[in-house]
Amino acid sequence: MSSPVLARPRPQYDAADLLTAYLPGSFYYSSPRGTLLADGVHAAVAAEPGASRAGAAARALADARAAGLADPIVAGALGFRPDDAASLVVPALVRRAPAPDATTAAAAASAPVRASRIVTPQPDPADYVDAVRRALLHIETGDIDKVVLARALDVTAEAPVSVPPLLARLVHADPAAHAFAVDVTAPGDPAARTLFGASPELLISRRGRTVTVNPLAGSRPRSADDAENRRRIDDLRTAAKDRAEHDLVIRQVAAVLRTFCSGLDVPEPEVVGTPAMWHLSTRITGTLAEPGDPASSSLALAEALHPTPAVCGVPTSTARDVIADLEPAGRGYYSGLVGWTDADGDGEWVVTIRCAEASEETVRVHAGAGIVAGSDPEAELAETRAKFRTLLGALGVAE
Repeated sequence: MSSPVLARPRPQYDAADLLTAYLPGSFYYSSPRGTLLADGVHAAVAAEPGASRAGAAARALADARAAGLADPIVAGALGFRPDDAASLVVPALVRRAPAPDATTAAAAASAPVRASRIVTPQPDPADYVDAVRRALLHIETGDIDKVVLARALDVTAEAPVSVPPLLARLVHADPAAHAFAVDVTAPGDPAARTLFGASPELLISRRGRTVTVNPLAGSRPRSADDAENRRRIDDLRTAAKDRAEHDLVIRQVAAVLRTFCSGLDVPEPEVVGTPAMWHLSTRITGTLAEPGDPASSSLALAEALHPTPAVCGVPTSTARDVIADLEPAGRGYYSGLVGWTDADGDGEWVVTIRCAEASEETVRVHAGAGIVAGSDPEAELAETRAKFRTLLGALGVAE
């Protein structure tokens, strides 16, 4: 009688060890669900521009399983627009660990950051305020109900920027955020590029039949004063403008999920905080009707949901056109997707916000604000300044 074949247990690692082991070129992702570090490239995932990446990912994962790769996943990032670049691969090696905690990156986060010399806004703040005014004209005429306008800062350092200590500072500052670092170097780039950040916004998490999304819309800067924070939280809960902006997002997200789910729970919004911001948040959970359908994989669901009104606007196509007209440069990976999916369809994807791209001595940091009826252009500019704090704090500079 032959002995039963026992599955080899998956090795367990420490979250701090995986963060320390991250080097540019690797894929790092951590969230309350756990920590993942992937290295090497078993296969690149290619799809025609504008085509679904989920189908290409499913084929690549099936091929990887057939080739005997243990624990295959597809990991990487997608850009904001359907025809933007994507960076998706099946890594050669995947290591997992529990979620990080407050001590995970303490030593690395305490290390000094090399001082940066120049911070250049893209566009100039006055031009951003003018763009918000022009967006409000589109809203007044009924072209759109909401549009999200973004701007960027180019931070130029004295020497090539090292991403690992910046990632460690982001994880240490907010272990509950979705921290990530992805190699997004494209053919023809003169130097390597790394997309990194700490997103507060979960687009989709799938475990078996259960899916969770957590849209954020409606924001206030966090204050150093507790009493002022309480006032801002109360104001955010009751402000008609912010509730209307949030409801636009929730209605669209719930409508998309209902096409995949047999049941959906949409609770009342609550206020959640990051080290820099307060946000209106609704944590929606659903039960997939057909979890075995490749069209219900975490990446397929992410593509169906993206872009939500939290990063684009309503209606989507018109808001995209307004963004292309009013923003001086393409967003690239900013407000796109970053995450992973496995061969069973489980995985996690977040909206690529509170992020930056680093290449040699330059880091481009992005932030945006949702514009709806009643928005004040100067207040929207101030909101982007507050959102910049997450990455600028890691860099050790101010705008």
